[in-house]
Amino acid sequence: VQLVESGGGLVQPGGSLRLSCAASGFTFSSYAMIWYRQATGKERELVADISSGGRTKYDDSVKGRFTISRDNAENTVYLQMNSLKPEDTAVYYCNARDRRPGRRDDYWGQGTQVTVSS
Repeated sequence: VQLVESGGGLVQPGGSLRLSCAASGFTFSSYAMIWYRQATGKERELVADISSGGRTKYDDSVKGRFTISRDNAENTVYLQMNSLKPEDTAVYYCNARDRRPGRRDDYWGQGTQVTVSS
């Protein structure tokens, strides 16, 4: 199983980035895909979640600015981040979770750094 994040980097406040998470080694379409982030000295927090059926949820801090989407044909989940703020600076992690009854598979990527600074 692999989850490989990409697309992080340095961006100015108000800018945009699109993160990607390429998955392999499991049945991607059956898994919920979640983006988390962890800022230095803080706990990891959920940013956005997309179910296997495409239903989405967002943390209040990113609603209206971030969009999560998935491409089951490409086994990839995306996080489009617009109107970025310095407080969005963090390492962003991709998580795959099997929510089917009786399943507990849970996979993580290595993370990608996002820095929002002028």
